[in-house]
Amino acid sequence: MKKKLTALSVYLLTALLVFSTVAYAAAENNGRDQGKLFQYSTINAVMQGQYDGEMTLKELNTHGDMGLGTLNGLDGELIQLDNKFYQVNSKGQVKELKGNVKTPFAVTTKFDSEKTVTLSNVKDFQDFSEKLKTKFDNKNYFYAIKIHGKFDSIKNRSVPKQTRPYPPLTEVTPHQTVFEEKNVEGTIIGFYTPNYASTIQVPGFHMHFLSDDKTKGGHILDVKFDSAKVEIQQLSEFDLVLPDTADFANADLTKTTVEDIEEAERGK
Repeated sequence: MKKKLTALSVYLLTALLVFSTVAYAAAENNGRDQGKLFQYSTINAVMQGQYDGEMTLKELNTHGDMGLGTLNGLDGELIQLDNKFYQVNSKGQVKELKGNVKTPFAVTTKFDSEKTVTLSNVKDFQDFSEKLKTKFDNKNYFYAIKIHGKFDSIKNRSVPKQTRPYPPLTEVTPHQTVFEEKNVEGTIIGFYTPNYASTIQVPGFHMHFLSDDKTKGGHILDVKFDSAKVEIQQLSEFDLVLPDTADFANADLTKTTVEDIEEAERGK
């Protein structure tokens, strides 16, 4: 009887140690995922017409639950919200996407708000940017931003699907479609990138919008609102995955300037 109890005790102790190790590893991994920015490809690759990627939205979803980007062929604007993906095409139509759809460029994070602030009397996108940057604790970190509310006006854009040979993005955005909405409720999501990473990600704020009824959205060019609560997450880790494609391997990614990116992304 004594030997049986000893064997049982050893078994229970071993099981407890294995469980504790697994639980610790899971907790450690979850901790690492929080505060991490995941990105597929680079903005300068998109600027040079790299519009086809190999990453599926299903795979992207394993790295985060809130994000943005575009679709293969540069087919409109991509919004990831609450683990679901939406496309806003050049006609302004919103469509929920399946996991087998591929992206040439996307950014995501497991959003977990660390700070909530109020922004008031926001006159335009520049005013929004300047006021929001004052709320950051460290200007050299990346940030994820989420705002839900009613917006007095919001101007969004989407770009038409391209065919090969793909033109650079600066030749695509002059043909963008702009949608301006008034008194619309929805969610703005996006990221802040410090200037030192300006050829990897859009410098400053890169924001997309999706209305609550899932009928309106796009890449934000301008916004105006009286008051809104803004959720902020500081991101201190950056995980970058580069495309394994011939197009990417042969591209000259040294040509892109910050001015080119601002022209393409913000219509400057």
